[in-house]
Amino acid sequence: MIAIASGTQIFCWIATMWSGRIKMRTPMYFVCGFIFIFVLGGLSGVLLASVPLDLQVHDTFFVVAHFHYVLIGGALFPLFGAFYHWFPKFTGRVDDWIGKINFWILFVGFNLTFFPMHLLGLKGMTRRVYTYPAEMGWEHANALATVGAAIIALGGIVFILNAVNSYRHGDVAGANPWDSGTLEWATASPPAHYNFVNLPAATSRYPLWTDPKERVVVTGMCDDRREILVTTLMDAEPHHRAVLPAASIWPFLTTVLTSIGFVGSIFQFSWYYIGMALAFVGLLGWFWPRKSVEAES
Repeated sequence: MIAIASGTQIFCWIATMWSGRIKMRTPMYFVCGFIFIFVLGGLSGVLLASVPLDLQVHDTFFVVAHFHYVLIGGALFPLFGAFYHWFPKFTGRVDDWIGKINFWILFVGFNLTFFPMHLLGLKGMTRRVYTYPAEMGWEHANALATVGAAIIALGGIVFILNAVNSYRHGDVAGANPWDSGTLEWATASPPAHYNFVNLPAATSRYPLWTDPKERVVVTGMCDDRREILVTTLMDAEPHHRAVLPAASIWPFLTTVLTSIGFVGSIFQFSWYYIGMALAFVGLLGWFWPRKSVEAES
């Protein structure tokens, strides 16, 4: 079951890349590395679904290698890619060259660490055992894994240093350093508190890739209250303005009062009822009727 769902995900990601405008910058490096590593982890998972092989490699380093390929490949590499993707937007700075070096250090270090563990597992090295007899023939693969772990640590250090250096001395990113097509890249980097002077309207799936002459902005929004533009579902055409509630302390207070009950009930269950009573007070203040402003068409 999981192989079918994961395979569908892979083809969806490839289709997304196929329909986009790929630029081989640092975020894209991490995305490609993620797909490569995640697919390898998935293939070893299919092998583990075979009962004869699972009996052989159960609780060995083969299993350790498998879930690290899935977890680190499926979670850590996308997180690094997301960080490099959004870093220019919230800092206004970018250093793409060092980011690519950072990717290759992490990619090589990761595979050097965990790929030999497949072989160790097939040779019978069990997990959760820190030592082994020298005559088992496992020392060379373990030495490679140790070198790979050191390279991963180096990649982490390079990542931190690159983030600090880019924040202080990186190149000015501009509003849209990746030539993205969505509206968050239409505002300055970093964006002002109000995001846009004039709110843009989405006239297509990728509005920044349309002809500049076809781009439209929304005018007439109030600046003395919180308003949002509501669009039609299918065509994203402006429909009406909706007024949002003003800032309130009551949601935070309700959370705190509810937490008192849950934490207290760990030690004495009667605190559960006290917490529910306190939460009711918070909800009462939260939902108490106030003068509302009608939405304007």
